[in-house]
Amino acid sequence: MKLVIANKNYSSWSMRPWLVLQHFRIPFEEIRILLDQPDSHENIVRYSPSGRVPGLVDGAVTVWDSLAICEYLAEKFPALALWPGDVAARAHARSVSAEMHSGFGELRTHMWMNIRADFSGKGLTPGVAADIERIVALWEDCLTRYRGPFLFGEFTIADAMYAPVVMRFNTYRPPLSAVAQAYAERLGALPAVQDWVRAARQETEAISKYDSHS
Repeated sequence: MKLVIANKNYSSWSMRPWLVLQHFRIPFEEIRILLDQPDSHENIVRYSPSGRVPGLVDGAVTVWDSLAICEYLAEKFPALALWPGDVAARAHARSVSAEMHSGFGELRTHMWMNIRADFSGKGLTPGVAADIERIVALWEDCLTRYRGPFLFGEFTIADAMYAPVVMRFNTYRPPLSAVAQAYAERLGALPAVQDWVRAARQETEAISKYDSHS
């Protein structure tokens, strides 16, 4: 399988399926296409019909969109616990993953992912604060209901969906509850997450519009 991603420092969508593949030790080839280059779109559409990353190529099968890729992996590798085993917990995990996938627009707009940056105290608009309040409530509910250490007990796709949020929290340092902060630290300490962060910090490419914050 080939996973097409963009710059690890900036591409939150790329991070999600990459973590799933890496954490569950599913063999794959990484193809990194830099964003904000004259040929970026041309190179991406060779693998992803949407012209966006990530894209997964598995023989004759092409899957694009981070959540669709994760669902494909869950079906292809049913012996791996990519989703919770219990049907009710699995429905819950899919719901919180879909909420991340389609929501939190204020957070995305004002607290974009830049792992190398320090934007402490910036971007905290009322809309962003409301998004963070919802994320913290969601995390606390899952951690209480399923008793941690991750949202549904062990690491699943749901945690991968929220990993870029943790990256944002590390960059912007908004106030979090003790429970949310502890979860963010546990997720950030995962070897797969550490591998991604290490690679992001080693990248030399820079995108100026994401490297400054008013």
